[in-house]
Amino acid sequence: MLSAGAEGRGRFITFEGIDGAGKTTQIARLAEHLRARNVKVTVTREPGGSPGAELIRSLLVKGDPGRWSPETEILLFAAARRDHVERLIRPALDRGETVLCDRYVDSTRVYQGTVRAALRDLVDRVHDLAIGLDPDLTLILDLDPGAAVSRGARRGGRETRFEGFGPEFQRSLREGFLALAAAEPRRCRVIPADGPAEVVAARVAAVAEEAFS
Repeated sequence: MLSAGAEGRGRFITFEGIDGAGKTTQIARLAEHLRARNVKVTVTREPGGSPGAELIRSLLVKGDPGRWSPETEILLFAAARRDHVERLIRPALDRGETVLCDRYVDSTRVYQGTVRAALRDLVDRVHDLAIGLDPDLTLILDLDPGAAVSRGARRGGRETRFEGFGPEFQRSLREGFLALAAAEPRRCRVIPADGPAEVVAARVAAVAEEAFS
């Protein structure tokens, strides 16, 4: 059973992976799984999750791929994340809830800090100074970029700015997430995201339960 953390603090679980890996679907399924076991769950996303952060989200995920430099993106993500943590994530954790978040600082580490530019040190310094909250567990959904692109095309929508960087960008992102998992094996778990959604959901639930058993 997934229980509260030390001194009643809730669990903070983040989902990462390339665009189209199925994070939104799997967060919803894990939330359902946990609620059936009487775990209080808050589901949220980045960029966004709080009113101020949602305003910043529209600047980041829409428009021309080249509208922002990587440095500007890092600062915009950090501003959104600070508001998100301050107004939603930390209060929920303090209430003893489990927070499931679709993307967090690891996306910034991979997208802006590794693939778009060599700015990992900047991402980490800004995070340490302005945010200071790390996940208890990070689930990285791993999917072949070609399959992920097909899923994204079927999904549609207007928030396609990062998909606009092209297939090679997605392949580099996958490599970046796998490298991150290898560097932080105690916090990060890689979960194969191929196959039916219910099969992937069973993998996710098993890993989450095992991590906090």
